[in-house]
Amino acid sequence: MTDLHKRLVLRVAALSAVSAALVACGKKDEPAPAPAPAAAPASAPAAAEPLKVAFAYIGPVGDGGWTFAHDNARKAVEKEFGDRVVTTYVESVPESADAERVLRDMAQQGNKLVFGTTFGYMESMLKVAADFKDVKFEHATGYKTAENMRAYDSRTYEGAYMAGVIAGAMTQSGTLGVVASIPIPEVIRNINSFTLGAQSVNPKVTTKVVWVNEWFNPPKETEAATALINGGADVLMQNTDSSAVLQTAEKLGKRGFGWDSDMTAYGPKAHLGSAIINWTPYYIKAVGEALDGKWTTGRAWWGVKEGVIDLVSLADDVPAEAKAKLEEVRNGIKAGTFQIWKGPITDNTGKQVLADGQVADDQFLGGVNFYVQGVEGKVPGSN
Repeated sequence: MTDLHKRLVLRVAALSAVSAALVACGKKDEPAPAPAPAAAPASAPAAAEPLKVAFAYIGPVGDGGWTFAHDNARKAVEKEFGDRVVTTYVESVPESADAERVLRDMAQQGNKLVFGTTFGYMESMLKVAADFKDVKFEHATGYKTAENMRAYDSRTYEGAYMAGVIAGAMTQSGTLGVVASIPIPEVIRNINSFTLGAQSVNPKVTTKVVWVNEWFNPPKETEAATALINGGADVLMQNTDSSAVLQTAEKLGKRGFGWDSDMTAYGPKAHLGSAIINWTPYYIKAVGEALDGKWTTGRAWWGVKEGVIDLVSLADDVPAEAKAKLEEVRNGIKAGTFQIWKGPITDNTGKQVLADGQVADDQFLGGVNFYVQGVEGKVPGSN
């Protein structure tokens, strides 16, 4: 190999080495690829809007009776469901065109469940329900329904009968008195049941009735209670919404019962017991169904068995035998072994309305328009 050829070979080898080094250096200094961007966190699902629930009340929430009981149950709903619900109410809504206006306003404000808490709202609620198909309506003490309107009631006659058991044991004059609101089957049924309960203990008991034709009017209720006492009644019951009847009994030295709520504090010396309504079980059920998409129309009528009706806070001087009788009746109603409306029962004209052994069904009870034997006078508007 010539010197020239050797130099050429060496030069090529040197150039190849330099080229390889440059390639290696280029790979080493090449910036690393940028990391892939992290996936954006999934957005949390939007919180469900709370169910808006509205209540229309016939009286003031402080009436101590009917409306007070409904409002206590409304508060229990808030406690049960927390931020899943928002409740509101309008009190002292009359059974007139105003009822339709208030109910319509409730629907327009976005309430999806509306409770109307008195019989006289029935027709107004039907009209509004027809215009707001996406709203569920609940009507207390009525009997008409629609695809988005349900009726619910409490068997207040069970509480009236239990009060009668105590009244029959405690009366000295043998004359009981009832201050009555409006002559609808519900109220007439309660007067009769009170009398039947008293007669189960004292068959000679009679009952006088004074109608005030209003649910809540303390002055009228006071006048009616006074008239009954002046007429010889020494134990009073009411189917009105205030505490005026019990307070009048306290003032005039007679005895009486609380109605719808525990009224002990309004007349502690007069108070024999309170026939209460606990709406909480029904309201929690109804609201829960609306929240879970399980609400359906129909009619519910709950009583002692469902924990809605009871007689509470008995006076200390009620005899042990009367307390035992009361407990027997309560347990029998709860178990379905005791029937309040079981024949033979006659009206106060002597006509038999239930034959011996016959038990009244709900259709019969829903149409009671007569006084049973022992109740004086005539039902207003009857023939």
